[in-house]
Amino acid sequence: MKPPSRVPAAPRSSSSSSSNSPPRPPSRSPPSPSSTSHDDGSLRLSKRMSELGIASRREADEWIARGWVRVDGRVVAELGSRVLPSQHITIDARARNAQAQLVTVLLNKPVGYVSGQAEDGYQPARVLVTPDRQWREDGSGIRFMPQHLRSLVPAGRLDIDSVGLLVLTQDGRVARQLIGDDSTIEKEYVVRVATRSGAALPDTAMALLRHGLELDGEALLPATVEWVNDDQLRFVLQEGKKRQIRRMCDAVGLQVLGLKRVRIGAVMLGALPTGQWRYLRLDERFVAAPSPHAPSR
Repeated sequence: MKPPSRVPAAPRSSSSSSSNSPPRPPSRSPPSPSSTSHDDGSLRLSKRMSELGIASRREADEWIARGWVRVDGRVVAELGSRVLPSQHITIDARARNAQAQLVTVLLNKPVGYVSGQAEDGYQPARVLVTPDRQWREDGSGIRFMPQHLRSLVPAGRLDIDSVGLLVLTQDGRVARQLIGDDSTIEKEYVVRVATRSGAALPDTAMALLRHGLELDGEALLPATVEWVNDDQLRFVLQEGKKRQIRRMCDAVGLQVLGLKRVRIGAVMLGALPTGQWRYLRLDERFVAAPSPHAPSR
């Protein structure tokens, strides 16, 4: 089988490691994308890059097409090329620079806006990301530029009747971290409720909210649910099924009067005003770094 074409190897301008040594000699060429059998354990280069957290699959495909990706020191410029898990992937400095220009926006979504595409006459929350709505206390140091709106998509949903923290991002790594199949990042909500009967919520119902309910035929993951005051509950979830909290409450006889998301991972909504937005700062992470003083296990 004829192997895929390769761009001749050239000295690396940067790589995913910090070494200044020349590219390591290739141990083998990536398997051909036209191969019909992958019993060798190979997988698409873009998928492998996504798994390693180097880039989203879309970004990876763009970089491959531009000749910005090397496998074992050799440029791979053919889309669909396959690699083995043991092979070493590095990227050009131009890819790093392009990635550094991507922005993530934190928006305090008001009622009446949908998270994604416009529907039923309602506008997407993305239309609120305008220069005049940028929070004056945005401490990111990033100046708004029109290109920040390109490919800016929601990383998660927030119902039209719900308010609070909505993340929109250009960075596929952020989107995968928040809504990927393996994501376990916590989302925290404050929910104002009332029982339909007017009586106090039974302990058995509270226990079901914490664990034991099903939606769409699937058991829900355990959740943290506790009273904040007489009519507000605090929910902490590690999943995000459509209208999940409202449906959970309905299942135990609660009516949701108001729902606000106040935290995603380690990023808080804080004092961000309703309808305004700010950039995610360079020092902020949805997954908090472990404390250097934390005991090892």
